[in-house]
Amino acid sequence: MERYETAVELLHGYFGDPLAVVESVLADEPEFVMGYCLRAALMVISTEKAAVETLRDSVEVAELLWYKANDRERRHIAAARAWLNGDFEGASRTYGEIVRIYPHDTLAIQVAHVCDFMLGNRTMLRDRIARALTHWDEEMPGYGYILGMYAFGLEENGEYERAESIGRRAVAMNPRDPWAIHAVAHVMEMQGRTAEGIAWLTDRVDDWAEDNAFAYHNWWHLALFHLELGEVDRVLELYDTCIRPIHSTVALEMVDASALLWRLELRGENVGRRWRKLADAWEPMVEDAYYTFNDAHAMMALAATNRRGAMRQLIAAMERCAGGAGFNAVMTREVGLPVARAIRSFAHGDYAAAVELLQPVVPIAVRFGGSNAQRDVLSLTLLEAALRGRQGRLAKALVKERFEIKPTSPFNWAAIARAFELLGDRAAASRARAQAV
Repeated sequence: MERYETAVELLHGYFGDPLAVVESVLADEPEFVMGYCLRAALMVISTEKAAVETLRDSVEVAELLWYKANDRERRHIAAARAWLNGDFEGASRTYGEIVRIYPHDTLAIQVAHVCDFMLGNRTMLRDRIARALTHWDEEMPGYGYILGMYAFGLEENGEYERAESIGRRAVAMNPRDPWAIHAVAHVMEMQGRTAEGIAWLTDRVDDWAEDNAFAYHNWWHLALFHLELGEVDRVLELYDTCIRPIHSTVALEMVDASALLWRLELRGENVGRRWRKLADAWEPMVEDAYYTFNDAHAMMALAATNRRGAMRQLIAAMERCAGGAGFNAVMTREVGLPVARAIRSFAHGDYAAAVELLQPVVPIAVRFGGSNAQRDVLSLTLLEAALRGRQGRLAKALVKERFEIKPTSPFNWAAIARAFELLGDRAAASRARAQAV
């Protein structure tokens, strides 16, 4: 139990190697049911097909121990089995039921929270944690982690002031909580508080960066702040040294790499050989169609490197998935597949097709998971397609939407200057460019 709690603690902070810890427990205690449940949970939140065999082994061994498991353990086993069977929604629901019945089970809380994130259950990112919090107080170990999750849920639902307050409170309780630090960074990203965001992350880098499996994502957030300022050299430096210092094949890391390079692609920046190396890592996964959020980001790398055969393979795999059952099939049909086709069209210079595909999808994109900040890449792609396709009125309307959220964004001012140019209003374009500067 002591080593199990150590592994769960590492998972909450994304530090070290919780899998190695739980493997050592199972080597010594091969009938420790919760060890298999924890190992299965780690595979669930990885969101990639490469984890399926370890997930299968964990579930099948745990099921053999069903006779000695208690109710909570059996619910963990059932949740992991549902995910293994492709019933992502059922898994999320079952982990959520564990939280409702056993609100001090921090493993279930975290996995349910991540499932809500991956499946686009935006209100439950907030409300599930709020329900659990009624059973917690500051004297309980792990309370700060629960607050950090709640802060993120509040941010994703637009409650920025409360999110920042609770996130800062979580960090004050536990400075080494990368999720809470990240929740506050999200608030600053959404409000366009660029300089504050850079300071918030850099001042705490010693708390979240070293030996941390989530560090790549906080580095990604830092890169977004620098990109907002047009500091492309700094963005590429962060990509090379922190976001993708090694050519990892971990899907979660590759998603952020694709998302950052695609943002640079939309701005017309030359990223050199980085796209090729990233596409090399994505290409072996094109047949997986395991989680459509990943597929959409794989398409960015394939499209940027014009790998037509791999793009066809990926689209075909997504089409097969969309024709099936399960939550990933729904997400693929409604969002993932049109997004992948739009990215391919954009890369081929068919901006009208990209606009036509993306316009109905952007308003419902929450359905395929990710955060508001991550899904913004779809809005940015739609805007750039409208600008390059010389659809000035649409481009102006899209930028106006962004102004309501970030009126101080240099990018937004530069984009609306381009829209004014398309509409023939050179004076307004000149004023907007000056404002961007």
